[in-house]
Amino acid sequence: MAARRALHFVFKVGDRARTARFYRELLGMKVLRHEEFEEGCKASCNGPYDGKWSKTMVGYGPEDNHFVAELTYNYGIGEYRLGNDFLGITLVSSQAVSNARKMGWPLKEVTSGVFEAEAPGGYKFYLEDKEQLKQDPVWKVTLGVSNLQRSVSYWSGLLGMKIYEKDEEKQRALLGYADNQCKLELRAVGGAVDHGTAFGRIAFSCAKAELPSIEALMKKENQKILTPLVSLDTPGKATVQVVILADPDGHEICFVGDEAFRELSQVDPNGDKLLDDAMAADNSDKWFAEHNMKKVSA
Repeated sequence: MAARRALHFVFKVGDRARTARFYRELLGMKVLRHEEFEEGCKASCNGPYDGKWSKTMVGYGPEDNHFVAELTYNYGIGEYRLGNDFLGITLVSSQAVSNARKMGWPLKEVTSGVFEAEAPGGYKFYLEDKEQLKQDPVWKVTLGVSNLQRSVSYWSGLLGMKIYEKDEEKQRALLGYADNQCKLELRAVGGAVDHGTAFGRIAFSCAKAELPSIEALMKKENQKILTPLVSLDTPGKATVQVVILADPDGHEICFVGDEAFRELSQVDPNGDKLLDDAMAADNSDKWFAEHNMKKVSA
């Protein structure tokens, strides 16, 4: 389990251009790779949708040693309803705070030196106004849970995460696979967890040989498996194997074979151009406007 790595969080985005601007210009992340797909993913990578979609990976560095964001865009869907499942990503970057101010992007100071910025679609980012870390600036992902102890037992007892902090009074816990990786914060929301239509997915890698045992353990413990062990193809790139689980609150968790994923996740120097070209060729907004129609709200 020591070899397991936190990889990325999946966001569904409706406004690809504004979203790209937020990640590139405000957060200062780079496009690591961009891929277009003509039909839905058999592991529901883009949600329960058929048809054309795209995947854009953005981050401060390669996924080998950074936690990044996966932006999935379904052509024809303009917005998604948020729930209380994703509570935010916290990163350390005074540069991001400065960028937001220069751009006139709304910031709200939530505690001393920590500012909330809302990405297009309503996703919350918490920016610590400190010098950006030389290692990965992304510190933690916060997810809402209905029962803290039950969730800690799942993530620690079954998935093998180390408990770094646990605060019963504040009903929160901080977990992770390694000191130098992005952490997972679980925070009780005081009721049921609602995933809305924008429900995300968090991904981790492990040795390919571990995937069958993860699946077997979940079956033995009567835990939910959303996608049994399956191979996923990316045209012209590596084929990876994944198992996708759901925790007690329905948070989607993808475990992917590390060896092939390291090959798949190589930074593409053409990533920015591929994204920009795809956005330039996407006439869906214009088409809907000309027909006095709005894109579908999921």
